[in-house]
Amino acid sequence: MNARTSLAALGIVLVVAVVIAFMSLFTVSQTRQAIVINFGDPVRVIRDPGLKFKLPWQSVVEYDNRVLDMEPPAEEVIASDQKRLVVDTYARFRIVDPLQFYQSVGNETVARTRMTSTISGSLRRVLGGTKLEQVLSDQRSQIMRQIRDEVRDQVKNFGIDVLDVRVRRADLPDENSQAVFERMKSERQREAAEFRAEGAQRAQEIRSGAERERTVIIAEAQKNAQILRGRGDADSIKIYADAFGRDKEFFSFYRSLQAYRETLANHDTTMVLSPDSEFFRYFGSASGNPPKP
Repeated sequence: MNARTSLAALGIVLVVAVVIAFMSLFTVSQTRQAIVINFGDPVRVIRDPGLKFKLPWQSVVEYDNRVLDMEPPAEEVIASDQKRLVVDTYARFRIVDPLQFYQSVGNETVARTRMTSTISGSLRRVLGGTKLEQVLSDQRSQIMRQIRDEVRDQVKNFGIDVLDVRVRRADLPDENSQAVFERMKSERQREAAEFRAEGAQRAQEIRSGAERERTVIIAEAQKNAQILRGRGDADSIKIYADAFGRDKEFFSFYRSLQAYRETLANHDTTMVLSPDSEFFRYFGSASGNPPKP
């Protein structure tokens, strides 16, 4: 009986030990960080992963230690030039102080809600002092940094570090988009008409200049041609005159041969001349004198 009682007591002790061990041991993952809570009061922050120990009545609250994303709902804001914008943003943050995070907001749901309102306020405040053209220009990055810095300063008391705040989309409301599109279309059409008119004017100027230069070049060429032709004719006349002065008979004979070649070159040439015509005087003899009877 004593042996059975001892075994039963030993079994009870083992069961209690297992239960206490089960309630006292817990594991922290590499992607998590934990706080040990003793009756509502945090007593220890655990950042290193591995198997950890706590008292059985203590509880553990875990938070993610990775970079977290949040996407606040799109909202409508008014820029400094009174242009209405529908802005869609997203943010990236990390829980850097789990104890402060637990004491200020308690969990991620509350933290995201408060961050959403904080981002909305900063967005309205910064874009309210910015023109639409600045939001759509290369100044956008600077505007985003200003919003991020404001949000970071406001939520650092939550144990949160805001890494980035970005505007994914900034569009005009649907009721204004069509009007703006039509205005932009009209402006582009006006600019296109101006460019076409300037191009046509420039083309006409170039065409007129080219025509004027063409006329001048042709006139110069014709003048030079006339001068060269006159000089050539003068040289030709001089050569003929010199040749005629040297040997009149040979020159007359040569010119007659040229006349025969030019006149009789065509096979269907018909000429009606007297046989004793001066034109055929070299047909009878090379000297051009009529043959003796």
